Amino acid sequence: MKWPSSSWSEGVRTRRLALLLQYEGTAYHGWQRQRCGSTIQATLEAAMCKLQPGFQEVVTAAGRTDTGVHAVGQVAHVDVTSPIPDHRWPKALNGCLPPDIRVLAARTVSSHWHACFSARWRRYRYLLYDNPVPNLFLRATSWHRYSTTLNERRMAAALQPLLGYHDLRAFQRAGSSRLHARTTVQAVDVHRWGDVVAVDVQCSGFLYGMMRLLVGQLVAVGEGRLPVCAFEQRWRLGKREEVQEAAPPQGLCFMGVGYEPVLFSAPAPWPWGQLGVG
Repeated sequence: MKWPSSSWSEGVRTRRLALLLQYEGTAYHGWQRQRCGSTIQATLEAAMCKLQPGFQEVVTAAGRTDTGVHAVGQVAHVDVTSPIPDHRWPKALNGCLPPDIRVLAARTVSSHWHACFSARWRRYRYLLYDNPVPNLFLRATSWHRYSTTLNERRMAAALQPLLGYHDLRAFQRAGSSRLHARTTVQAVDVHRWGDVVAVDVQCSGFLYGMMRLLVGQLVAVGEGRLPVCAFEQRWRLGKREEVQEAAPPQGLCFMGVGYEPVLFSAPAPWPWGQLGVG
């Protein structure tokens, strides 16, 4: 399929550009632009201003990651008037961006295509490190659980009933603007690679804070503090008040987003790509 390449707006020829992004989120207050604090969105828009004087558009992402959360397969779109060809956008933008944000690919898409609303699914991965000895090189990309070895089989069993269309308000943080808490969980997995346990969840859409609240409860299952049946009961009954502990942000990574037809494909880097399919 060939995407329509451009449109006319107020006499200026514009085109919509889709961007494949990676970022290390430690230094940022999430994706969305804020009055105070550096964000991924604001940093990308500042880079666009350097390449296209007078740029006033919004860079829109498939998923708005929170403070400290990483991404290896984020996709965003932006409307541009610059004649820079698609294959030169990554190098041009990377020259204006800090080293913890990288543009891997760019592609002109239809003016009707939307990074968020055109998505069929999104996938997150959370990394847990359960060796009692700290790993200096995983401190910014995993949650160190040193009290006991996690039982990944028990954690995987707890996740299976989540598959399908459910109301998951128990895993939604306060302050969400969504009108309901229903979503379709399309795939789940828990697997171990040495001292690292990865939790993978793929959904049609994620609730506000969903993945971190879910992992917080799942760790309690893996450590034997919460029975598998109690984990299921809490989310089926929507008992948000019983879901208190949220996993910290540094272990969470936005792995990818699916479109039809496929837009981008890129392998995930270490440590995110070590386990299963990145």
